[in-house]
Amino acid sequence: MVLSKEDRVLTEQLHRFKGYGAKKLVKEFPEKKWQVCSVRRLLKKLRKIGTTSRQARSGRPRSARTQENIDAVGDLVLSQEDAPGTHHTVRHIARKTGIHRSSVLRIISDDLPLKCFKKKRAQQLQG
Repeated sequence: MVLSKEDRVLTEQLHRFKGYGAKKLVKEFPEKKWQVCSVRRLLKKLRKIGTTSRQARSGRPRSARTQENIDAVGDLVLSQEDAPGTHHTVRHIARKTGIHRSSVLRIISDDLPLKCFKKKRAQQLQG
């Protein structure tokens, strides 16, 4: 079970000031339904790093959604003011920039406040 932020603070304080171990913490709070191994892992992290919170830059680094790539996709996805109709499809942008198609979609929807539409051929109606 994942420990919430409040649980982490509580375990940290009890371990530091009262010297509680993992088994003692689990026994003190049976309603929380903590796993002994989870609390042990948390206490190990506390002893090693000094804090139970996540460290900066501890996750996987962004590779495709950098500001440089966002700017490149932003230039290609919108028509230029002096040349209307010069926007590109997601596949064409992916080919041109070397960014994966799903990453291009994610940049367009999350980083640029835009929606993607798929080009479809249609009949021209005579009327």
